[in-house]
Amino acid sequence: MNWYGVIPAMTTCFDTDFKVDHAFMGRHAQWLLDSGCTGIVSLGSLGEAATLSFDEKIAILKNMVTTAKGRAPIVAAISALSTAEAVTLAKAAADAGCAGLMVLPPYVYLGDWRETKAHVGAIFKATALSCMLYNNPVAYGTDFLPEQIHELAAEHPNLKAVKESSTDVRRVAAIRAIEDGRLHIFVGVDDAIVEGIAAGATGWIAGLVNAMPVESVALFDYAIQGKTREAFELYRWFLPLLRMDTVPKFIQLIKLVQQEVGEGSARVRAPRLELEGEELKAVRAVIQTALASRPSLLAKA
Repeated sequence: MNWYGVIPAMTTCFDTDFKVDHAFMGRHAQWLLDSGCTGIVSLGSLGEAATLSFDEKIAILKNMVTTAKGRAPIVAAISALSTAEAVTLAKAAADAGCAGLMVLPPYVYLGDWRETKAHVGAIFKATALSCMLYNNPVAYGTDFLPEQIHELAAEHPNLKAVKESSTDVRRVAAIRAIEDGRLHIFVGVDDAIVEGIAAGATGWIAGLVNAMPVESVALFDYAIQGKTREAFELYRWFLPLLRMDTVPKFIQLIKLVQQEVGEGSARVRAPRLELEGEELKAVRAVIQTALASRPSLLAKA
């Protein structure tokens, strides 16, 4: 498992009957990898994991592993209401051929540190797979502090990376300082990627990459190579879209961008509903403005 580069938190495509469209997802994953992405994360928040049955999750993982054919790692996001279910999913992901796990805190129940540590620790112990801890206090209400991450890393040698989505870029520097390079740090919010890399991150679990992988990979490469002028020129154009990754309807928004560029559908599973009315009109205006000025050298062929 190579924790580096742009790894999409891949969306889950549904057909007109709201069943998982495995054929499209295979083509989508292939396109992302062909565009320079270094892996795929399946079953994340953007993948609408909470609406998927256990069997659907395993079928998606198997499809992604088959699609990748070993050219890039498939990472399974592990989220559940119970620790037992999370452990079962982790083991099933390993059996399906995944190369890594992205471990989330429990859904719904906001435990104290002792409880949360026991939950994620059980997942780390469930397999020998390389693991990434997902810290997103804004969405999940659980905040893994740098000292707690250090404690987990000391006890679980297969904890190799952190997806930092607190929206506070100072956390990247804090984790880096306390871990002294042992953990790979990924930015988990799209509109902080350039700042996160400047603070020491070396990876990006990305959202808008589902619609614009060429631009996403180019932005990452510019930032990681220290090409400041090129990075900020592209970032300035990209930010109105990247900011869609950090609001409650981020799934609807990112899927709509996919639909607008011809790489997917805006369909989402209830309780989410597609945008409509003035909200849809406003978002489409932002997307169309971005597409009208899309950098010509980076546009999808």
